[in-house]
Amino acid sequence: MQALNIGIVVAYLVAMLGFGWWGKSRTRNASDYLVAGRRLGPFLYTGTMAAVVLGGASTVGGVGLGYQYGISGMWLVVAIGTGVLLLSLLFAPTIQRLKIYTVSQMLTLRYGHRATRVSGIVMLAYTLMLCATSTGAYATIFVVLFGWDRAASIAVGGVIVLIYSTVGGMWSITLADMAQFVIKTIGVFALMLPFSLAAAGGFSGIAERAGDEFFSITGIGAQSIITYFVVYTLGLLIGQDIWQRVFTSRTPEIARWGGSAAGIYCILYGVAGAVIGMSASVILPAIESRDDVYADIALNVLPIGIGGLVLAAAVAAMMSTASGALIAAATVARTDVVPFVAGWFGRGAEERATSDHDVRSSRWWVLGLGIVTIALAVIVQDVVAALTIAYDILVGGLLVAILGGLVWRRGNGLGAGASMAAGTLVTLGVMAYLEITAENQYDGIYANEPIYYGLAVSAIVYVVASLATRPTDPDVMAAWDRRVAGQVPDDVPVEAGS
Repeated sequence: MQALNIGIVVAYLVAMLGFGWWGKSRTRNASDYLVAGRRLGPFLYTGTMAAVVLGGASTVGGVGLGYQYGISGMWLVVAIGTGVLLLSLLFAPTIQRLKIYTVSQMLTLRYGHRATRVSGIVMLAYTLMLCATSTGAYATIFVVLFGWDRAASIAVGGVIVLIYSTVGGMWSITLADMAQFVIKTIGVFALMLPFSLAAAGGFSGIAERAGDEFFSITGIGAQSIITYFVVYTLGLLIGQDIWQRVFTSRTPEIARWGGSAAGIYCILYGVAGAVIGMSASVILPAIESRDDVYADIALNVLPIGIGGLVLAAAVAAMMSTASGALIAAATVARTDVVPFVAGWFGRGAEERATSDHDVRSSRWWVLGLGIVTIALAVIVQDVVAALTIAYDILVGGLLVAILGGLVWRRGNGLGAGASMAAGTLVTLGVMAYLEITAENQYDGIYANEPIYYGLAVSAIVYVVASLATRPTDPDVMAAWDRRVAGQVPDDVPVEAGS
């Protein structure tokens, strides 16, 4: 009977490859490959946005938190949904009208200052680590289901994601994400939630055996709740993988309301995952690792076949995040990092690096960085620590300059560059100090203090340096205003003052 579960997961993986070739037929130029031609409607946009943000941490991790802490285990995913909501309601329409490909391009347009281009290097590190973490996460399902070792599981899963992402780019990823969105919705809401809750005797059965404290929304602790909102909500506001999905929407209204629908979906997903975990704590009270709860429910509680679909839902969640992070990494590397590094060797080298941004060259970048990501997931054992460092620098170093450029016209390039440098250095410095003096892992790399100090210093430096120096060049601001108003076509080069 277990063969049926395996067969369902294998069929899903084969379907993902099919979506790669389907997406290829829609891909005719760089815009199609990188941002799905900027023409996603409400349904596709909402589904793909929800899919990319709900990865392994949201699915397997959210259920595990519910198993350990009760309903308060929902806060991790609620923080993610809140980030999507805030981005969609406050900034997504403006971002969509800019007609760009990367976050760093937004900084170039807004400030017209070369110092802001270093943001591309930070964003590349973040997206690579996010992709490697997701790759290692879905490999754990293969280890349980197929009995493979970790390296083989990473290699097989990574190659599948690599193939469909490379062949069709964002169109393939979008079509695959929609399938993944449907599978996750059915697997979690229609199957896993009612089956597990019924097996636990409903909410009254959970309360009777687990206690009323399991229903406290603050049971996980105020510090953990704050951490989730600081790291995930703020990180989602400026992450390249999320912005790149905003670029795919057909209109600013779709970006706002489709993204808002995705945010609400994420919040409901978090509540459902916590309830599933609560039910599992009653049904299977002896599970040692909370990361195993999701798979144990699928294999030991759900009927054969349904369990396979639920496992496919977990793999879908992780592959969505991995593929989104992969194409984001390739876009940043090709669009921002290579021209920035080439600029050290003269204007001519930078112009050559910026040219020939076509589908063929983009495919090579996705393929190359995909191989790097698979290798990272296999070789680096503590990828989560690397991702934490990247996330801390992303929020502590870049958040103020990015959001400041969107909301404060007096902010200028010198202020942005100085705030990014100061925020990054302070974040890394505090992190290193805490790691040296840490008494446990939560006082070191995983502590919140680096982000707090980095954000505070970055904000102060941004305001002071901007007010102490000349405002942004009027020509740059005029060009920025045209972009924000949606008056610039898609094919206009992204340069300061353009």
